[in-house]
Amino acid sequence: MPDVDFDAGLKKLEEMVEQLDRGELSLEDSLSLFEEGIKLTRTLTQYIEEAEKRIEILSTDENGNVILDGFDADDSGS
Repeated sequence: MPDVDFDAGLKKLEEMVEQLDRGELSLEDSLSLFEEGIKLTRTLTQYIEEAEKRIEILSTDENGNVILDGFDADDSGS
């Protein structure tokens, strides 16, 4: 896993989006920031995928048997 903390990476990505939304950057700077944001998004996606795998691994039934039901991203518990 890259040396980016998930929370710090997410905050940086939000700052990048805000900067792009302001529209004050040149086209070249906007494209550069966009590319950096895409790379950061991929890194953060890796963190989420690893967390999903860990959730699968850590799920057990009442007898202590591992349950690999998987992680349903659409099931937010609401």
